Amino acid sequence: MTFEELNLTKPLLKALTEAGYTTPTTIQQKVFSVTMSGKDVCGIAQTGTGKTFAYLLPTLRQLEFSKDRLPQLLILVPTRELVVQVVEEVRKLSAYLTLQVVGVYGGGNIKVQMAELKMGADVVVATPGRLVDLALNSSLKTKAIKKLVIDEVDEMLNLGFRTQLKNILDILPQKRQNLLFSATITQEVEALMQTYFNNPVRIEAAPVGTPLDNIEQKAYEVPNFYTKVNLLDLLLEQNEDMSKVLIFVATKKLADQLYVQLELGYLNKIGVIHSNKEQNHRFNTIRQFHDGTYRILIATDIIARGLDVAEVSHVFNFDIPEIPENYIHRIGRTGRADKKGVAISFITEREKEFLTLIEELMDYQIPITPLPETLKISEILTPDEEPKIFMKNIDVKLPKRESVGAAFHEKAAKNQKVNVRRNHAQEKMQKYGRPIKRSGKK
Repeated sequence: MTFEELNLTKPLLKALTEAGYTTPTTIQQKVFSVTMSGKDVCGIAQTGTGKTFAYLLPTLRQLEFSKDRLPQLLILVPTRELVVQVVEEVRKLSAYLTLQVVGVYGGGNIKVQMAELKMGADVVVATPGRLVDLALNSSLKTKAIKKLVIDEVDEMLNLGFRTQLKNILDILPQKRQNLLFSATITQEVEALMQTYFNNPVRIEAAPVGTPLDNIEQKAYEVPNFYTKVNLLDLLLEQNEDMSKVLIFVATKKLADQLYVQLELGYLNKIGVIHSNKEQNHRFNTIRQFHDGTYRILIATDIIARGLDVAEVSHVFNFDIPEIPENYIHRIGRTGRADKKGVAISFITEREKEFLTLIEELMDYQIPITPLPETLKISEILTPDEEPKIFMKNIDVKLPKRESVGAAFHEKAAKNQKVNVRRNHAQEKMQKYGRPIKRSGKK
C-alpha cells in the first residue's frame, strides 16, 4: 500500500511526497481507517514504528477550517523535546494547509506561549503541566477541541503526570475523539481508558518485546566503568561507519562522568543531554546531533522516548537498563525508515540479571562478542563500583530489670543534710561567755 491509496487530501499527499514518504508503516495503515471512522483508538506500538504520522495524518485530514482559530486538536506528550519534534512534524505535513500549530511546555516563557495562543491555534502540542497552567489562566480555550491525542502515555504516568492528565481530561468537552498511544499497556493505562474513553479499538503493531529485524544486536562482557570507556573509545576509533552514535546511560551522574572521559578525545564532536541541562542546551545539543555537527550524543532514558534523529548508525547501551522495555526504546533509535542499524551493549557481572529479563521479553538471545585483544582492561574502580564494607552490628544485651538496683541511692554521710533547729542564745553564750541582749531603744 502507498499513501496514494489512503483517503488523504492533495495538500497532505503533496507534503508527504516532498518529505520523501511513499509507503505507510503498519501502524499508520491500521490507525488511519479507525480514526477516520470517529472511534476511540488505543495504539500499542514500540519506538520507531511511525506512530507520530499514524495519528497526525487522519486528524489533520479531518481538521476543519475555523475563523475563531480555537484549538481543535490537542496532542499531549511527556517531554519538551517531543513537543518541538511533533510541532515540526505538523508543520511538515501542513505545508499546503491553512492551519496554525503552537507548542507549549514547561521551562519555556509562559507569557510568549500565552501570546501565541491568543493569536490563534488550530493544533496545540503540549506537556501536561504547562497545559494545566495555561488552562487555569484562561489562555487556552478548550471548548472547540474535537480530538485528543495522548502519546507515550505510559512514560507520562511514570514521570508523575497522573494528576495533570486527569485534570485535563475533566476540563475537555465530553464529545470528543480520543487517541492513546503507548508502548506498554499497564493497569494504570487500562484504568484511564475505562474512565475517560468510549470502547477504544485496540491496534497493535510490532509489540514491545519484538526486536526490530533491521537492527543487529550484540554485547560485550566488561568488568567495570573505565574498561567500558576504553572499549567505547577503541570501537569508535576503529569503526569509521560509526558516524552518528547515540550512547544511553542510566543516570544523569553517569552521563556527566562519561562525557568528561570522552570530551577531550572528541572535542566539538560530542554532546550530553539529560533533564538537569537547561532548555536551550538540550535543544541546541539535539540540533547539532541532528545536523551532524556532533558525532556522539550521550543521553539518559527519558530521551529514548522522544528523540527522533534520522540515520543514527549505532546505539550503545553503556549500561543495561533495569526496565526491559527501556532497552527496546533505546535500540529503536537506530534502524529507522527501513535502514540497517546496530545496537551494542556493555554488560558487567551485576547487569547480567537485567540482560536476562530483556532476552526473556524479546524471546531472543543477544550474542556475546569477544573483547578486542588490544583492549586495555582497567583495574580502577569508581566509588560506586568499590565493594561495600558492611560492619557487623553487635547487640549489647542489657541486664534484666530484676538485677538492676534502685534508681536512687543513699548519699554518703558527708553529703547528707539534716535540718536542725538552732538555739541562738546558747550559741552566743558559748561564744561570748555571757548572753547578748539587745538594749531597748530610749
